[in-house]
Amino acid sequence: QVQLVESGGGLVQAGGSLRLSCAASGRTLSRYGMGWFRQAPGKEREFVATISWSGGTTYYADSVKGQFTISRDNAKNTMYLQMNSLKPEDTAVYSCAADLHSSGVSIISYEYLIWGQGTQVTVSS
Repeated sequence: QVQLVESGGGLVQAGGSLRLSCAASGRTLSRYGMGWFRQAPGKEREFVATISWSGGTTYYADSVKGQFTISRDNAKNTMYLQMNSLKPEDTAVYSCAADLHSSGVSIISYEYLIWGQGTQVTVSS
């Protein structure tokens, strides 16, 4: 059974940085596309970033482009999200997900079959 576990969230001041990790267990995900999504209080879940199986293709939401960087280390079965210049509006629960039907990128949440439990990111002003 595949499990995704996020870590690295926390409380940070505006302008600070955090690095989220998404570790997979139970199955190698090196052949599949993966992504990060976030959900702020009272809002719907939104796409943040996605990465192809090799890491060669990435795609970002306009709201985080140039600010966040998605990457993966297939040898460690782990995906990352480096978040810089954080703003209060980045406050949300961040979840990682794996698309077991595709090796490419996707911004559509329902295409992802495996989800982590999420990690809270809070940015204070």
